[in-house]
Amino acid sequence: MDKPGSDDKSPDNSSTPRELMQVRDEIDSIDREIQGLINRRARCAQEVADIKMADAQAARESGQGSGKNAGQDAVFYRPEREAQVLNRIKERNDGPLQGDRVAFIFREIMSACLALERPLQVAYLGPEGTFTQAATIKHFGHAVVSIPQGTIDSVFNQVQAEDCNYGVVPVENSTEGMVSHTLDNFMDSSLKICGEVEMQIHHHLLAGTQTGFNDIQRVCAHQQALAQCRGWLEHYLPGIELQAVSSNGEAARLAAVQTGTVAIAGDMAADQYGLEKLHQNIEDSAHNTTRFLVIGRDEIPPSGTDKTSIIVSSRNKPGALFELLEPFRDAGVSLTRIDTRPSKTEKWAYVFFIEFEGHLQDANIAEIMSGLEEHSILLKPLGSYPKAVL
Repeated sequence: MDKPGSDDKSPDNSSTPRELMQVRDEIDSIDREIQGLINRRARCAQEVADIKMADAQAARESGQGSGKNAGQDAVFYRPEREAQVLNRIKERNDGPLQGDRVAFIFREIMSACLALERPLQVAYLGPEGTFTQAATIKHFGHAVVSIPQGTIDSVFNQVQAEDCNYGVVPVENSTEGMVSHTLDNFMDSSLKICGEVEMQIHHHLLAGTQTGFNDIQRVCAHQQALAQCRGWLEHYLPGIELQAVSSNGEAARLAAVQTGTVAIAGDMAADQYGLEKLHQNIEDSAHNTTRFLVIGRDEIPPSGTDKTSIIVSSRNKPGALFELLEPFRDAGVSLTRIDTRPSKTEKWAYVFFIEFEGHLQDANIAEIMSGLEEHSILLKPLGSYPKAVL
């Protein structure tokens, strides 16, 4: 029997049917063709990089460039272009592989080719092994240089200071709601939302080799993870200390070095810190999903399937929220999220985070923005960006 994942490369013998040999030969031929096409695509990516570098250098020499060097002025990563390519791949896919599976393969090819132009540096809420790192790899591919940060503030600061090209931060969970610290950072930041990532979250109870289930003294996890597993913990570990830490990755690190400490985290953390799974999938909701935002310094052109996020605040008067939402209803624009945060400038005043379908460059969206300006005391677009493809 051929070993799983070996691509059927086990030694042949006299009992191998002729038909199987023919199929194997065809697979080998296809593999050579695929390999040649991938490298052909990579060479095209290198040509694109050369053209962009030359254009950026010309712009600098004419006084139009603004970066520290020509390479920084050249735009290598185009989120809207990548979204368009992946959506077309899914649309034209006719199986037997599922569209998402094929798109994942192309995401990795695109990631590797982009690294030939210039490897992206992406800050994320760390340490290593967090779901935010998994979201970073899902969105940018494994060729990205992912740089862990201790706090959401640090992720914003790294991108703002141009030490990283992009950042990835959690923004909401399907069961626990919005991540308020991420929303608060947008209040004072000039950064833009450049993309979104959705991850189905599976939490595991992880322990070092020195800790068994009966040895558990405390459970460490991010506050959101503790909340997402509240029912399981109350049923199976009543009375055990629950300790909130900065991230699930940090919880995994503690579990690896402290006897009696276990962590709630995912597969990446288990692999990163060499932990054993005492129990799998302990989240209370089978559809537990977290959404992450990609933040950057530039506005993103339309991809054709976009969302827009804004911050808006109105005067405290009857019907104020209705006045803010009415333009969306009149234009037939679908709202995908509304949330509130306390205003930093006025007591008992609030700002609204509104997310909706469409792009700021769309004519109907531009008209809505004009209407909002008339009824608001604050209107801050956070950016338009492609909807999550995978």
